Amino acid sequence: MGIKEVREYFRGRGMEGRIMELKTSTATVPLAAAAHGVQPGQIGKTLSFKVGDESLLIVVAGDVKIANAKYKARFSKKAKMLSADEVLEYTGHAVGGVCPFGLPEEMPVYLDVSLKRFDEVIPAAGSSDSSIRLSIAELEEYSGFREWVDVCKSVDS
Repeated sequence: MGIKEVREYFRGRGMEGRIMELKTSTATVPLAAAAHGVQPGQIGKTLSFKVGDESLLIVVAGDVKIANAKYKARFSKKAKMLSADEVLEYTGHAVGGVCPFGLPEEMPVYLDVSLKRFDEVIPAAGSSDSSIRLSIAELEEYSGFREWVDVCKSVDS
């Protein structure tokens, strides 16, 4: 699983050729930012959470962290990240390649307002050495997001 499903997902949308596979790891924000020559914030970091019996994904800018109070206010639960095994089970992607594309089953996806600072962002594409550069409008379209949320600490915090 992983990049194969993401390739298939984007193939059906005529965008498979935009997936980048690098010879270096992009599994962390600093590695991905260095590999792409961009600011860490421009890396779309996909975080996986459990809310009650439901799992969800939130794509955030690479230079921010979840603000627990904001998360709890929005989702009515304390932020509880999925374990690495659960991430793989629910998303089909291993940690370091998690993205909101090519998921085995539909899953709620949210986009954090921290991403709106950028014209383009670069989320992973299903593996620890793959990614795709997308405009914010493309990220909205291809992620199938439910809504924009504000659940992160500001960059200045």
